Formats: sequence, C-alpha cells, structure tokens
Amino acid sequence: MDKTALLEMKGISKKFGKTLANDNVNLRLYRGEIHALLGENGAGKSTLMNILLGIYKPNSGKIFYKGEKVSVRNPKDAARLGIGMVHQHFELIPTLSVAENIFLCLDNCSFVLNRAVMEETIRAYSEKFGLPVDPAAKVWQLSVGEQQRVEILKLLCRNSEILVLDEPTAVLTPQEAGEMFKTLRKMANDGKAVVFISHKMNEVIENSDRITVLKGGRVEDEMLTADATVERLTRAVVGSRTIGMQIRKQEKKRDDVLVKVSNLNVNNDKGLTALHNVSFELHPGEVFAIAGVAGSGQRELAEALAGLRKVTSGSIEMNGKDITRMSVKDRISLGISFIPEDRIRMGLVPQMDLKQNAVLKDFKKPSFSKFGILKGKAVRAVAEKYVKNYDIKTGGIDLPVGMMSGGNQQKLLVAREVSGNPALVIAAYPVRGLDIGAADAINNILLEQSSKGACVLLISEELDEIFEMSDRVAVFCDGKLMGIRDTSQTDYDEIGRLMSGEIA
Repeated sequence: MDKTALLEMKGISKKFGKTLANDNVNLRLYRGEIHALLGENGAGKSTLMNILLGIYKPNSGKIFYKGEKVSVRNPKDAARLGIGMVHQHFELIPTLSVAENIFLCLDNCSFVLNRAVMEETIRAYSEKFGLPVDPAAKVWQLSVGEQQRVEILKLLCRNSEILVLDEPTAVLTPQEAGEMFKTLRKMANDGKAVVFISHKMNEVIENSDRITVLKGGRVEDEMLTADATVERLTRAVVGSRTIGMQIRKQEKKRDDVLVKVSNLNVNNDKGLTALHNVSFELHPGEVFAIAGVAGSGQRELAEALAGLRKVTSGSIEMNGKDITRMSVKDRISLGISFIPEDRIRMGLVPQMDLKQNAVLKDFKKPSFSKFGILKGKAVRAVAEKYVKNYDIKTGGIDLPVGMMSGGNQQKLLVAREVSGNPALVIAAYPVRGLDIGAADAINNILLEQSSKGACVLLISEELDEIFEMSDRVAVFCDGKLMGIRDTSQTDYDEIGRLMSGEIA
C-alpha cells in the first residue's frame, strides 16, 4: 500500500453562524485504502467532505493533492482533480435513463448522444466493479440500492481517484449494504482512495482500513482499523455520556381500542396491491412495532393511516369513528402525528429555516398567524423551545434546516410531531441513519409519548430496536400480516421465520 498521501487536508476550520462545524481538522487519504469518517450527527463529517468537494469554502486551512497545494473553489474544480462524492440524498433525474444521468455529468458529453457507446461504457464499469444496473432503465424504475450504483458509476465514468460516500448504508437493506462494501473494496484494490461517512461502529470496523473520529468538529481519535475496538470508538464518539433507553414500565395492558384496522387493502405507487386484508387493533399507551423486510407494505400502511395514501377497501377507525377517507388535516386534529421515513422529502423543507419548519403543521392557527402573516415572536418562541428541550444543535434558528446534520433534522421533525400530546404517533424508521446518541434521544422521546398514553406505531427493520422498544410486534411479509406477538413472549427466531413467510 502506498504510504504517500494522495490527499491531505491541513488545519481545516469552518463556521456557520456561531457554530464551529470544523475546528482545525487534519485528514490524510491514501490510494488503496477505505477510510471511514466516524462520529455523531453534527460532528462535522459531512461539512469536511463538502469542503473537499468545493461545496463549502473553509474559513482557514489548506488542501494538498498529490503533494501540491490546490484550491477547490467549486465541485467542478473537485471533479477535474478526480474527487467525487455520492451524497446521502441522490442527485439523479428520475425521468431520464441511467445512461443519460451518467453522461450528462461528463465534461466530454456531446450534444448528440450515442446510446450504444454510452451503454457499452457503463456495462464495462458495471462488470469491472460489480455494479449491475440496466443502462436503459429510467431512474424512477430503480430501487434505492440501484440508484446508489448509478451515483457510483457517475464517479467511475469521470475517472475519479477519490470517492466519498455520505452515509452510504443509511437507505440500504443489509444485503444491499454488503454488496456495496464489496464494490468499495474492488475500487480500493484498483488504486482509488475511498472515504465513507458513517456512525455505525461495527460497519466501520468490518469494512475500513483506517478510521478518523470527529467529535464537536475536531479530530477526537484516528487509528488503523486493526487497532480499533468498539470500546475505543464508543469513547471517542460519545465520550463519558451515558447511552441507554429508558426502562419501560411493565404496566397492565389497556383493553380500550384507539385504532381499529379492518381488512385493509392498499395499492403501491405502481397500482399493485401492497397490503392484503390487513386487520389489527392499537391500544393507548403501547408501542406497537411493524417488522418485515423492505417492501413488505410498511410504507403503504403508514401513509394509509396518516391519510396520505388512498385505501382501496377495508376501514380504519379511531375511537370508534370511521376515518378511512378523512383528510390529513382532520386526522391531525384527531391527534395523529406522522414521522415519515424520508425526513427531507416528506417531513421538512430544507430550504426553509428552523422556525418555519417548526410550525409547518400549525402555521394557520391563530397563535402563529393573523391574516396569513406569521407572528414572528410566537414562531421564534416555539422554535427556541424545541432547540432547548430536544438538544437540537444548529447554527441558528434563522438558517435553513438543510444546513443541519441528519440527526438534528430528525430531532426537529420528532419534536414538531410530538408537540400537542398526540394520541397516535406513526414513526417510520425514526432512527435510520442516525448515530448512537441521536438514536437514543429519539427513542426516549417516543417512549415518553407512550408513557403519557399515546400509542406509538413503530416501523423498523432492526429486531434489536423492536424488542427493546415495543410491547407487541406485527410481522409482515409481501403485504400480508403473518402474525402479532407480545415481544415478551417471542424471540428473534420466531419473528425471523414470520418475516420470511413461514407461519409459526
């Protein structure tokens, strides 16, 4: 392995308002290595890589590439140097084909596209690095994992020598994540320097060669992966702070029914049946989990309950009242809150500031607006309340939430959705892609809502989370409800068999 750094960042500092996102950070990248950037949400990982990509300009510091000082003023400069990044939220045009998305980003893209040449080039890279994808397919037809492959192929077709991936497994199934890391290893073996941003310690230990841990914008620790342990990484990431969920009280199960779902049938985006005659009841004060492999109807169920997806047949009742065709606005008034799996596209508006996002659901209420004009003091007060009560780290409540880390965005979204004492909180993958500290905070918020008497409908793919958080778990397979179990009376093996379609 070449021990001469391909790229070195020295003394990098970056401020957003009063927040020091990067504080005198040093980072070295080598050919043939997979380098992991580990840290909590808001530790400065994405900021540092966005500086490398020319998206942000550092307040101080220098970048050396192949031993020479360089100025990366914008993403074009980075691309010319051979530096590319796959962002957590993909930058693809859904209505264009895979080939069109890739070649639109190339400097030598001609006005008239030669599809045969384009598709043959993509196939060559696909075969070399194990990235199977149909060049002629439209992006909207692809799974999330396939879309990520397209983003990686974009960089390979540009002949990028440094490839950065921001939280690459946050939107992938475990199987897709395993295949993705095999691809990264092939890229490193081909002489490229690979960087991936993560908060998952086991993932970092299993798949990297070198680790840099950021905490509070500074380098807290750096090491060869061979020298890393979970204990050392935990100490570097969270310090002495205690991590652990509240202990659930073993209370007597309430018999009253909050929500009754009967013979529910719902279609997916392609018009095919996603839920088949699903029936269950939800009780106040319980955490009711939904388990299943990706694509088993979880998204459609959550959106049907929230009023965002039409029910083709069957019914939904809340406190004995039929709400099957009730509007989203009316469901909110009944106390239904929804934490969607995609916080950026469905939960928050990244271009709007924290204050505006804090009152997205309630801005029409007299307490927040008059004659269509927001009451500045009232809006600011609720935003400051959320920041204080939920420990949301931000450069300022007047800045766009798109500039906040994923964990702090999620805290804001959860804070807004649990305000007003909801009766039902629908939480779809609420801690997916979050570090251990942010995940712990959000899980405790949900448990607190349960202790107050709300029912929390928790959708998760993590069995550890389901068993730690929930009272009961409903298991889905291919849109069918395979069974409902008390988590105190079942085990991982039984739930796993139900998830695979077996009836225990």
